[in-house]
Amino acid sequence: MAPGATRPARPFRCRRVAAACLLIPLALPLAQCGKAPNPEMVAANTQATDTFEDRFPAPQFRDRFPSEKESLVPFQRTAAVAPAQVPAAKAAPSPVRIASISPTLTLPRPAERDELTTLVSMKSSAFPYFGTNPRNDAPFLNVGNGERRGHRSLSGRVYWQNETYNDSRVLVHVPESFDAAKPGVIVVFFHGNGATLERDVRDRQLVPQQITESGVNAVLLAPQMAVDAADSSAGKFWQPGGFKRFLDESASHLARLYGDPKSAQVFANMPVVIVGYSGGFLPTAWSLEVGGATGRIRGVLLLDAVYGELDKFASWIEKNRTGFFISSYTRYTRQRDRELMSMLRGKGIAVSESMDEPLRPGSVVFVQTRDGITHRSYVTQAWTEFPIRNVLTKMAATPALTRYASAPSSANR
Repeated sequence: MAPGATRPARPFRCRRVAAACLLIPLALPLAQCGKAPNPEMVAANTQATDTFEDRFPAPQFRDRFPSEKESLVPFQRTAAVAPAQVPAAKAAPSPVRIASISPTLTLPRPAERDELTTLVSMKSSAFPYFGTNPRNDAPFLNVGNGERRGHRSLSGRVYWQNETYNDSRVLVHVPESFDAAKPGVIVVFFHGNGATLERDVRDRQLVPQQITESGVNAVLLAPQMAVDAADSSAGKFWQPGGFKRFLDESASHLARLYGDPKSAQVFANMPVVIVGYSGGFLPTAWSLEVGGATGRIRGVLLLDAVYGELDKFASWIEKNRTGFFISSYTRYTRQRDRELMSMLRGKGIAVSESMDEPLRPGSVVFVQTRDGITHRSYVTQAWTEFPIRNVLTKMAATPALTRYASAPSSANR
């Protein structure tokens, strides 16, 4: 019988074996009469309670986000085997990709600094937000119950401000190999619906791990959007200049976490790549349109995220021909992605549908993933395993992107 299999119960035989064991010399091992039952499997693929019928075409978000009864099993990272220790003076320098976008060079790691992943509260993060919804100019918090205020989403569900829109924290990740003295890049990650920074962005989607394993000189900022809710609201990123204020405030936090206050000016001018997953399309689109930091944005990666705001994406692509734009999609967003492709081709912009080609300034790539790739696992499994890591690595192979990325626009200095 295979290891771990459960043998059918045989109570009478087990009693006979137990009695016989009393007659066997104590030096002999005793046979185990039974094994513990396998744990009950947690139900999966339950339908989410909220949809976006009045906003997005079918199929909806159902079966792509966890319900209240569903358990999320974190992706299990394979632990690396620790190499044999060698004296510090004789240790070989580690390979580090410079500018997040250049060929691999051999540089020593910064001394006496560990990899850091932490949560930092920022006033310029998405929430709390007490402004208006630009879609209808109505107050965002449009529901009241005594002193309690909340927001009624497009699905009709009410989310309360103190539970869903009151988390100002940002997940910040600074890899051990990051060197502020070298050209680098800030990755801003806008998570999707039904997510929290720790459970999903860090532990399930492994975004910090992807940044580190790419080998590029990059840091991560991931603001908490609506907490564990089927809502894509952009909060302060709806406001003109909101994205720039977020980047400006983050500079001092990154410098403090990096361990060198003087590096704040470096972070204040560092180029940016925006990654928007699923419902993260909304803060991504508004950051491109009114965020005030267009001169620093060197690339956009959308992961199954084109649910709307096509005009904003098309406008940014048309006006920024030195940056790159990648949209990877499943059947859920295929209709909108193809519509955006048509819009761009109508403007005379070349569009590729393959990630096999080199990534260059001005590259516009749409790639459909094969059947069987689920929306919920898309941040770790899209056209390839760990797509964020893959894109950063492709950037590192493009010297032209390196030159552009290492020279921030004077408009943002």
